[in-house]
Amino acid sequence: QVQLVETGGGLVQDGGSLRVSCAASGRTFSNYHMGWFRQAPGKERDFVAAITRSGTRTSYADSVKGRFTISRDNAKNTGYLQMSSLKPEDTALYYCAATTTALVDKYSSSVADNYNYWGQGTQVTVSS
Repeated sequence: QVQLVETGGGLVQDGGSLRVSCAASGRTFSNYHMGWFRQAPGKERDFVAAITRSGTRTSYADSVKGRFTISRDNAKNTGYLQMSSLKPEDTALYYCAATTTALVDKYSSSVADNYNYWGQGTQVTVSS
């Protein structure tokens, strides 16, 4: 199985930028489709973005499209989520997730239950 560790969270002002990373170990990272989810206090875990194994296709939640960019470096076994134009409503615990299942469209990529492996999360707080 693969182990995932998120880093890079922190406190940022409204309109600012932040990049969070997801380091994978234990298995060949390029075998895994990867996603980012987030969970705010008292709310459900929501899909943010996903990227295919090779990195050629990405998908985004409507709420972050145009502001966030998901990417990966398979040689470094690391995935990234670049966040720009951050808003207070982006405040949440951000999780990366991975699966060997072939997630072929945006809907399947956005379903948390389709992911087998999860990191512990990194907190992102956007102050107004």
